[in-house]
Amino acid sequence: MFGSTVDHTSRGNSAASGQQLLTPTRFVWPYGGRRVFLSGSFTRWTEHVPMSPLEGCPTVFQVICNLTPGYHQYKFYVDGEWRHDEHQPFVNANGGVMNTIFITGPDMVPTAFSPSSMDVDDFSQRVADPSQDSVPRMSAVDLEMSRHRISVLLSTRTAYELLPESGKVIALDVNLPVKQAFHILYEQGIPLAPLWDFGKGQFVGVLGPLDFILILRELGTHGSNLTEEELETHTVAAWKEGKAHISRQYDGIGRPYPRPLVQVGPYDNLKDVALKILQNKVAAVPVIYSSLQDGSYPQLLHLASLSGILKCICRYFRHSSSSLPILQQPICSIPLGTWVPRIGESSSKPLATLRPHASLGSALALLVQAGVSSIPVVDDNDSLIDIYSRSDITALAKDKAYAQIHLDDMTVHQALQLGQDASPPYGIFNGQRCHMCLRSDSLVKVMERLANPGVRRLVIVEAGSKRVEGIISLSDVFRFLLGL
Repeated sequence: MFGSTVDHTSRGNSAASGQQLLTPTRFVWPYGGRRVFLSGSFTRWTEHVPMSPLEGCPTVFQVICNLTPGYHQYKFYVDGEWRHDEHQPFVNANGGVMNTIFITGPDMVPTAFSPSSMDVDDFSQRVADPSQDSVPRMSAVDLEMSRHRISVLLSTRTAYELLPESGKVIALDVNLPVKQAFHILYEQGIPLAPLWDFGKGQFVGVLGPLDFILILRELGTHGSNLTEEELETHTVAAWKEGKAHISRQYDGIGRPYPRPLVQVGPYDNLKDVALKILQNKVAAVPVIYSSLQDGSYPQLLHLASLSGILKCICRYFRHSSSSLPILQQPICSIPLGTWVPRIGESSSKPLATLRPHASLGSALALLVQAGVSSIPVVDDNDSLIDIYSRSDITALAKDKAYAQIHLDDMTVHQALQLGQDASPPYGIFNGQRCHMCLRSDSLVKVMERLANPGVRRLVIVEAGSKRVEGIISLSDVFRFLLGL
């Protein structure tokens, strides 16, 4: 959210001819802090203008000031200490190092201070261009060394270290009706659950949001409305067999078979765990242990995710980040994530977005076709409004909404509203649904945010306008760190 717009009519450094023109100018401090203020020649250095944190980016502060044409100097007062932004034009003056900016007016050109003609709003775009000197370049040696150290760490740590001191893991019986399983995931606020087959005495799969998306789409093609009775007749086991038909998974004699369970043991190393998650394109894998050689009487210990593994990496290198040169690289300078292509550029993997008035049916279709777990919801200016994720499908369990709606009649906005009054679902951290970052943010800052529970991706936005510039997922980070 923007802070209040402040008028400043600085004297002595602007063209004064009749009524002065004021230019709204956005100042951004993207380096964190508890309390951040702005002061400068336009306040005569006597007023400290409070800056407000950007919604969704608590480490980014901003304020808009109305400035007169001419040359201005300014500094930031962060937690009781004067600071300047090294990524903006600055000069050494009697008052120390100060940032500079030149606001153009009629018949005015910046002469002695030509670097200051860049508006503060250009901050993220200027830093984002790897060809500019402001972005440190990463050598192949640094990249290889960083990847090697991460690989060594993950190869010497085991899945056992991911187990929490206390907690619960919920498993579902394969003979449960789909409707009941749907409700359990919603009521427990979990995105997925392993499936237990009492007849076989083993875990046979995982039920997650994608299953429900495919179920609702499949049922929707066989009738005008989704009815509670239709969901009641489908057990989880029957659905898994039906899904094998849809996915064309057959055994040697033409019978359909469900996808085998992807699992790990507590003593598997974390690198192998991460590779299993990435190669099988799953959100998590069950950690299962059996003391018997034949694997009978298995115990479900945990659901291992990339988030937990990333937290382990961040914790290990927290006090020795200099040993990983890539951590301080801005994300715009490394091949990471999916970005909106610039004018004239082509993209082999376009970034999918949704409008709030798009139908829920089209949103679910896009999630399946694009093979992604979430899609940013944007307005007509491509500014971020919200995000729709696979796990949001469980909101349809509220008040049995799935039995009362047609996917093409409900909008994405309406679908998201269903979950607003419910208990916090999976994916909300610190009260936020949308987790954002700037293209100038360092890799380590992005990793630390993604290591928080429930945060599976960050939307890259332009400071101020919140225009979507890209998206980075946990999978993107691990593919980069492991060189896949």
